[in-house]
Amino acid sequence: MTPEGMISLDALDGDGVRHAFFTREGGVSGGVFASLNCGFGSSDDPANVARNRAIAMRRLGLAEDNLVTCHQVHSADVVAVTEPWPREASPRADGMATARAGIALGVLAADCAPVLFADPHARVIGAAHGGWRGALGGVMEATVAAMRRLGADPHRIHAAIGPCIAQASYEVGPEFPGRFAPLDAESGAFFVPAARSGHFRFDLSGYIAHRLARLGLAAIQSATCDTAAEPARFFSYRRACLAGERDYGRALAAIALAP
Repeated sequence: MTPEGMISLDALDGDGVRHAFFTREGGVSGGVFASLNCGFGSSDDPANVARNRAIAMRRLGLAEDNLVTCHQVHSADVVAVTEPWPREASPRADGMATARAGIALGVLAADCAPVLFADPHARVIGAAHGGWRGALGGVMEATVAAMRRLGADPHRIHAAIGPCIAQASYEVGPEFPGRFAPLDAESGAFFVPAARSGHFRFDLSGYIAHRLARLGLAAIQSATCDTAAEPARFFSYRRACLAGERDYGRALAAIALAP
């Protein structure tokens, strides 16, 4: 982590690509949203959210108006981005791809995994919101497919899985593995028994990496963080629920082709 509250992964380092997984540090919001809350879906003051998003874009050296985010709905829907859209026109989707320089594709998360993609040779990038529903439903595959339509080659694509809830913190009920098994026979490897009888702990980041590996990507790297267990650095939906907090902040991950 840099002093400015940005995490970068080596898989995406290279000429022409800028990216960051932002922590909760370095913004203007207060209370449970302290401090770099970038989610308009929270009940934070929208003016603070807008300022935080502008701060994040300045750290990436990009114009604040060039950040695009979706109305995330835990789907496998992906959109191709040709120009920034106004906030009120944000599409309902969980993945994006673009070949246009200067546009920052943004993912908002608070335990789900933000996943960023780049084919530096084709100059095509992508971003996906990796909750369990979207990952199981195929949002990673759909994002790579959208990149291919813009000229990317999966064998040149590098993927970075950002900070998310770790297996040690992600306890799920007895019904949860049964949602995966009919759709993915190999999914059982990502569940281990929890202390509570009949419950499990789910490896979200590992499962997403497993889905990406099937696509033959050039590189896949995961952040070694636990958003639920690191309150000073990350927002967490699960932690907020366990604490009885009324709301929670959303962290931003963003990738862009350098202008």
